[in-house]
Parts: sequence; structure tokens; C-alpha cells
Amino acid sequence: QVQLVESGGGLVQPGGSLRLSCAASGFTFSSYAMSWYRQAPGKERELVAALSSAGGSTNYADSVKGRFTISRDNPKNTVYLQMSSLKPEDTAVYYCKARWGTVGYWGQGTQVTVSS
Repeated sequence: QVQLVESGGGLVQPGGSLRLSCAASGFTFSSYAMSWYRQAPGKERELVAALSSAGGSTNYADSVKGRFTISRDNPKNTVYLQMSSLKPEDTAVYYCKARWGTVGYWGQGTQVTVSS
């Protein structure tokens, strides 16, 4: 069965760092582009970062450029989101997504709270 399991979320102080992981199984991970989305209460889900299947192309939301880095380890079937210089407005549930053409899968999300 297809699974995308996020981990690494939690409470962090402003200016701190956190690394999210998404472990994939049940599909050919290396064929899929991967991305991270986030959703805060009362707001629409938004794209944070995206990475091509081979890892050679990235795309970031303007709000996180220079602070977040998306990467993948295809042999480990895992995608990461390294977050630094965190701000309270980064507080949200973070979801990973796998996409191959029109086929897509979502994880269940992990909570990130940035607060002093």
C-alpha cells in the first residue's frame, strides 16, 4: 500500500531550526516529483517547496526562499525539508506530496509550531 509518513515536527523558538522527513513506500519513489505544502488554521494549503524526481530542479515559495531547503535521498525513499530562521508565521501543518503526471499521493501531515 502507498504510504507517505511525515515526521520531525514540533515546537521550536523563533529563529530556530527544524528538519522534516517524509518516508515513502508502496510506489516507485524515484519516478515521482516531491513537494512540501503547509496549511495554517483558516487558510488555504500552500506550496512551500518542490523537487524534481532526480533532485536537479527546485522551486520555493517566496516566503521561505533562503531559509528552507528541500532535498531527497532516493535510495532511502525519503524527502526532507530543512527549515532555518523560523518565524511564527511558519506555524502550520506540513504535508508531503508525491506526484507523477496526474497521479498524486499525500501524507497525513506533521505540526510545526514556532513560538517563544
